[in-house]
Amino acid sequence: MNICVYCGSSPGNNPDIINRAGEFGKLLAENGHTLIYGGSSLGIMGTIADSVMINGGEVIGVIPENLFSKEVGHRGITRLITVKDMHQRKSHMAELADAFVAFPGGFGTMEELFEIITWNQIGLLNKPVTIMNLNGYYNFLIEMMDHSVEAGFIKSENREIVQVAETLEECLELCEQA
Repeated sequence: MNICVYCGSSPGNNPDIINRAGEFGKLLAENGHTLIYGGSSLGIMGTIADSVMINGGEVIGVIPENLFSKEVGHRGITRLITVKDMHQRKSHMAELADAFVAFPGGFGTMEELFEIITWNQIGLLNKPVTIMNLNGYYNFLIEMMDHSVEAGFIKSENREIVQVAETLEECLELCEQA
């Protein structure tokens, strides 16, 4: 199974999140899953990719030409695909993936998460989407989505597209429901 992980090219400032990202990479490799991700060697992205590789797994990175040097394209992974722009990156990652996970990250991570949710909502995809809520990182975002349901802007059946995991094992189980 190919699992796409959206996450930060920054390490953030909580070392536990980086450590858990490494544990998730090991879990992916041990269970025979291929990591699909944004192709960077930096931050959480690099940590997960390195962990999958160290533990004998496969990693496919997809990076736009203009970010190759800025995000330091990871040259130590199974396959690094360079595409023209962010639109091609997201489209190609979606084609490759069987399931999607959002680890902590910034605007790019959230943008990718919401786009893949929307693609599921409008029927372009039917693949699991899971928020990995490490240390409550996404609590406010989850509350906002629930508030949007209460306010009538998100249908409850569309809110159910997004699953929330509190442990790495639960996250992997939700992905494997693909």
